[in-house]
Amino acid sequence: MLCVIAGKILNPSFTTSFYDNTTHHIASEANGWNLILVNRDNYIPDDYKVQLTELSNGKKVDSRIYPELQEMFDAAREQGYGLFVREGYRTQEEQQQLLDEKIEAYENDGKSKSEAKRLAEQWVAIPGTSEHQLGIAVDINADTTKSSSDDVYNWLAENAHTYGFIKRYPSNKTDITGVINEPWHYRYVGKEAALEIYSQGICLEEYIDMLE
Repeated sequence: MLCVIAGKILNPSFTTSFYDNTTHHIASEANGWNLILVNRDNYIPDDYKVQLTELSNGKKVDSRIYPELQEMFDAAREQGYGLFVREGYRTQEEQQQLLDEKIEAYENDGKSKSEAKRLAEQWVAIPGTSEHQLGIAVDINADTTKSSSDDVYNWLAENAHTYGFIKRYPSNKTDITGVINEPWHYRYVGKEAALEIYSQGICLEEYIDMLE
């Protein structure tokens, strides 16, 4: 089993918000909670709330994606693949801590403060722009005692859309997403949208553009 409880996100849509005294465009849920687009250009609303389900390993996800996540894991395991959720929901504070640690690591390597920040933000999402803060994205790793990472990533790439998940950051879409290839990062969008995105070989940004 993956976890325990159930629930809901509640929040209105806004057009601006404030992080570090800067005005930012705020992600909209106009296309549905499952299609909220969060990236460097679209920040999570300040009052975005998540009701979480805790997985057996202590990680948490938005309760609404849990049934399909469990279904996907069951299917993979029935076919002999070993996998687990390495990362689920993160708070704003946890995201900030990750970024601060990455900046510090670069500074310890001799980079200036500004250069360290620039480099760190290529690897760690700026707080307020990470899909992990939504609770509907997961990093999935292989249990290497049972499967190789490549085998698990290949299975996910071919099958995740069946359960409503997409590979959020494909290698050929970095110029659009702004994020390097992450074969472990899967985002819930719902089965209909996932099938469209998979079939057309597009990313979430392109799909949202089609809807608008």
